[in-house]
Amino acid sequence: MMSTDRSIVLFDLFGVIARHQRPGALGKMAARCHTPTDAFTAAYWACRPPYDAGRQSAPEYWSAVLRRLSLAVDADTVEELRLTDIDSWSCVDDRMVAYAQSLLDVAEVALLSNIPSDHADAFLAAQPWLHRLDHVAFSGKIKEAKPAPSAFHHCVVAMRAVPTDFLFVDDREENVRAAQAMGMNGHLFTDRDELAAVIDTWLPTRGLTRK
Repeated sequence: MMSTDRSIVLFDLFGVIARHQRPGALGKMAARCHTPTDAFTAAYWACRPPYDAGRQSAPEYWSAVLRRLSLAVDADTVEELRLTDIDSWSCVDDRMVAYAQSLLDVAEVALLSNIPSDHADAFLAAQPWLHRLDHVAFSGKIKEAKPAPSAFHHCVVAMRAVPTDFLFVDDREENVRAAQAMGMNGHLFTDRDELAAVIDTWLPTRGLTRK
């Protein structure tokens, strides 16, 4: 399918515009549960995919983590873990936020992030700039998570675009490869300056920029 001559920069969130999880956060949550950090970390990530993809609520996810660790499940513990977890993923890179917003003058800017629904709500409340983007797709809301093709397809359909209109930016190679397999352009993110050079080269090839 031919491009519609639109320029859509589709950003990942964590590791690109937002920081990865705060160091020490998993240890703090493990201590709350009186369990070793390594065991807690393994359970935290093993149970995560359905929560990220909107197929589990936060209480269901945390109950699964606690059960995997053979720990008692109680509402107070679940809520404390939930809030600590949300806080641990709440930091953004101010330079990247400014850069993403600056692109709105010359391109459409969208976001595709693997993030649970309640985390997404907290991010939307705390980061007003998200509301200025052309489209925001959170896995917990759209019920599809990268690198599944359906996550990228959601953005194509929602923006009434074609895959070649997109430059997808992510810090995980498997996600970039999945986007490219869908027909999108892809860039493996390492830092802002390298990304800016790539985008400065890509945009002039696009013809029209903002619709």
